[in-house]
Amino acid sequence: MLTDERYRLILESLERESFVKLQDLVDITESSESTIRRDLKKLEEEEKLVRVHGGARRIHHLVGEDMMEEKSFKHIDEKRDIAKLAASLIRDKELVYLDAGSTTYEMIPFLKGREITVITNGIPHASLLTDLGITTIQIGGKIKQRTKAVIGPEAHWQIQNYHFSKAFLGMNGIDVDYGYTTPDVEEAAIKQLVMAKSGRSFILADASKINTVTFAKVADIEDATVITTALSKELKALLEEQTTVMEVE
Repeated sequence: MLTDERYRLILESLERESFVKLQDLVDITESSESTIRRDLKKLEEEEKLVRVHGGARRIHHLVGEDMMEEKSFKHIDEKRDIAKLAASLIRDKELVYLDAGSTTYEMIPFLKGREITVITNGIPHASLLTDLGITTIQIGGKIKQRTKAVIGPEAHWQIQNYHFSKAFLGMNGIDVDYGYTTPDVEEAAIKQLVMAKSGRSFILADASKINTVTFAKVADIEDATVITTALSKELKALLEEQTTVMEVE
């Protein structure tokens, strides 16, 4: 087997599992143990994995956060498809929470004419919701400049007094081992509380967010349903071992 092919198989194995045994890689690639050890050494030098006793583990590069305007232009078609599916889950008379974020923002046009009440900590979200005549409650508090999300103790206190039928949240990172993560500790605290106050929580994220880890943990993977774009069979199977996954068609 060619070197590049072995590298591909090794890295694909680490996409499915956070840790892969040396012997498993030997079997998968039909190569010698010494060859795989050399491959792992080379891939570690390229910062694509970390060698550990008995095998290798996935390396997580922490990612930062874009501004709301920057997020709005990334993966826009996928976000709209995810948003449409998410909006279809809302029933009339429900009180739903829309988290600040570009994918949840895309849900709003699909809610026009619905007999619902929406609570949100997103400044752009509240503006569009009211423009479309949707009953809206704006969470108050400190406005985060980069994402236009309302955070802080005032927001936390207000949410503490509410209960939601369903919550729809954006997330920067989704990982089977590390759960749902976001770069900002204060935003993580708001998301965490919202999930605790909701009958059911949905995480809206395109496939680029999966197998990604950011700074602050929000919840474990099984604590919410993931709504995302089409995944590989292997990645979908890995997620579905831990939680419910809904893919757009």
